[in-house]
Amino acid sequence: MSEYIHKSHNVSIVLYHLVFPAKYRRAVFDEQVDAELKEVCLEIEKRYEIKFLEIGIDKDHVHFLIQSVPKYSVTRLVTMIKSLTAKEIFRRCPHVKKQLWGGEFWSDGYFASTVGKHGDEKMIGKYVKEQGKQYLQLHQDFQLSLFKF
Repeated sequence: MSEYIHKSHNVSIVLYHLVFPAKYRRAVFDEQVDAELKEVCLEIEKRYEIKFLEIGIDKDHVHFLIQSVPKYSVTRLVTMIKSLTAKEIFRRCPHVKKQLWGGEFWSDGYFASTVGKHGDEKMIGKYVKEQGKQYLQLHQDFQLSLFKF
């Protein structure tokens, strides 16, 4: 369960859904790799300001629901998690390195999405509108523009 993180000058709750595919989309996850990945992630929690709220495994990719602090960008989180988990899985599960021809564990790509604790875009918009006595909407754009004129 996510919690508010209290720092000296701010309070935050930043949640991300990250998906990392294995290199070559190989089905490298088995019981041993799953257990080691979970253990490595829990060790990362102890050393960095990251909390793994959920870890989900498919045969060729992993879903993470994580909470972090605003000082970590998505790129930094992805780089940190990918590098630490790959290094440790290769060390702890040498058979995986053979499956991946001695190369990298994760593919270069990933999926990242922010997740709201209290709802979706519409709910947060409604909350913002109801906070003040007079709400003035300065901008709204829900349509992606295909062409610039």
